Amino acid sequence: MSIKITGTGSCIPDNIEKNENFHQHEFLNIDGSSIDYPNDVIVEKFKAITGIVERRYADEQLVSSDLGFLAAQKAIDDANIDPETIDYIICAHNFGDVKHNTIQSDILPCLASRIKYRLRIKNPKCVAYDILFGCPGWVEGVIQAQAFIKAGMAKRCLVIGSETLSRVVDKHDRDSMIYSDGAGASIVEATDEEGGILAHETASFTYDEAYYLFFGNSNNKNLCPDTRYIKMHGRKIYEFALTNVAQAMKDCLDNSGIDISEVKKVLIHQANEKMDEAIIKRFYRLFKSQAPEGIMPMSIHKLGNSSVATVPTLFDLIRNNKLEDHEINKGDVIIFASVGAGMHINAIVYKY
Repeated sequence: MSIKITGTGSCIPDNIEKNENFHQHEFLNIDGSSIDYPNDVIVEKFKAITGIVERRYADEQLVSSDLGFLAAQKAIDDANIDPETIDYIICAHNFGDVKHNTIQSDILPCLASRIKYRLRIKNPKCVAYDILFGCPGWVEGVIQAQAFIKAGMAKRCLVIGSETLSRVVDKHDRDSMIYSDGAGASIVEATDEEGGILAHETASFTYDEAYYLFFGNSNNKNLCPDTRYIKMHGRKIYEFALTNVAQAMKDCLDNSGIDISEVKKVLIHQANEKMDEAIIKRFYRLFKSQAPEGIMPMSIHKLGNSSVATVPTLFDLIRNNKLEDHEINKGDVIIFASVGAGMHINAIVYKY
């Protein structure tokens, strides 16, 4: 028996927010003071570091569970399964359902329950729950699905990553340009085929690193001091990820018994182009090797950082030949990897 992803789906919002749209924003320093540079310079520096040219925002009438439902339905159709046969629905997110022009998180009931309701699944033994694990949430959900299947508690799971980060950003913070909305989903099940999940690795670094990403006040000190927005210590995250994500990927690959030369693609959380490139270089240096051309597909340039949705969306795009110059063929070995709030990191070695 192997445990494989037999279907994928994604929901990429139609609304495109280009970098030029930020030229009229009032960006401020953390202390509320004005930034010395004009906005066009700020935006160009942002693009040079992150690689982001544009990002996607959800339609005003949609919330995260809606995006998750749309991605889930596509994954179910792709796997050609009866949704009543799903044993677990695991939904990864960070902020629940946040309505347009509000900041309040709504997680009652949990998003997985809402998605199960939208899917019209009657089976009460289909257990629906959420996972809060920062950006690595979808990867961790797949790891949990594997554990349920290995333990004999499930045969088939639906794992979703959905987020609307555009609704929890501080528009006066330059980092707000990173974030976007979207959802990705996958069917994970036991099969008689070869391959599937070969190894996994997960770690939580909280001693000094727990609050590298946090909820904080707006840079605009005239706004309500009780309202919080997503904030991050970017340099600390960069330094943390460079060392620890690369090492987690190496440990995972070592445990799989697969040689580095057999890896065809590395699908890493789309957080920051420069950071991801540095992680890949560090990862291959740990094997005294160099990263092959085209080993790391990127979607961040057009889709931004949609947190838990980035990895499953990227995987779905490649499977459906929607990412130029990238493909995955049967038997290919790929690595999923992510890092995010917590600080959590994880990785999966997977044979397609």
